[in-house]
Amino acid sequence: MLKIENLHVSYGGIQALRGISLEVPDGKIVTLIGANGAGKSTTLRTITGLVKASSGSIQWNGEELLGRSIDKIVGAGIAMSPEGRRVFADMSVLENLRIGAYLRKDKDGIEEDIKWVYSLFPRLEERSWQLAGTLSGGEQQMLAVGRALMSRPKLMMLDEPSLGLAPLVVQDIFSIIGEINRQGVTVLLIEQNANMALKIADLAYVLETGNITMSGTGAELLADEKVREAYLGRNG
Repeated sequence: MLKIENLHVSYGGIQALRGISLEVPDGKIVTLIGANGAGKSTTLRTITGLVKASSGSIQWNGEELLGRSIDKIVGAGIAMSPEGRRVFADMSVLENLRIGAYLRKDKDGIEEDIKWVYSLFPRLEERSWQLAGTLSGGEQQMLAVGRALMSRPKLMMLDEPSLGLAPLVVQDIFSIIGEINRQGVTVLLIEQNANMALKIADLAYVLETGNITMSGTGAELLADEKVREAYLGRNG
C-alpha cells in the first residue's frame, strides 16, 4: 500500500500541496481528479522523487520514500507514465521498451515482459522498429505505458494518459488500464477526463488548490452533484 500523510510541497513561495493525505490500497485503481494547477502532477512527481517535499510522509509498504533516490524508488516497484508521454523520439519502439527495464538484470524476464507489453498493445509489436517520434499520439501513449511496465512495477502511476487523444483512442487506453490492473498492478491515475477516471476507479480523491476536498469510491463521486457540476458538466 502507498500511504501519504500530511504532505506539503512548495515551489519558491507557492504552496503546491497543503498537507494532503491519501491511500492507494494494493490491487486497486485510485484516481486523483482536479483542475489544472490543483497539484495532481506535483503529487506524482513527489512520490517518484522528482520533486522534494517540505514535510510529511510517503510510505510504500511501510517504508519511507521521501529522501530516497529515483532509482531506488523505481527499484522498489513504482513506475510512472509521465504527462506528455515523453518517449525517446529518435529511438525505436523496442529500444524505448528496453530503456524501461534499465534497472533489471534478468534478460529472460525482460524478453518475456516485452512479449507481455506487445500482447497488451499489438500495435507496438507491428511498429517495433519504427522510430517513436513518428508514431501517432495514441501510439506514443501506449509506448509510454508499455515502457513504464517494463520495470515490472507493483504500482503504476499514470499522468493524464488521455490528454490530446481522440475519444476512440481514449477508450482503448482506459481498457488497457483496466487490464493492467486485472493482471495484478495497482494503479494511481491522474486524469482530466473525470468521467472516464471515476468510472474505472475503485477509490477517488478530488484535489483543489493543493487540498483534498472530497474522497470516496469512484461511483460515489460520479454521482455527487458538486463533482458533476465542477468536473462532469451538469449532464455528467
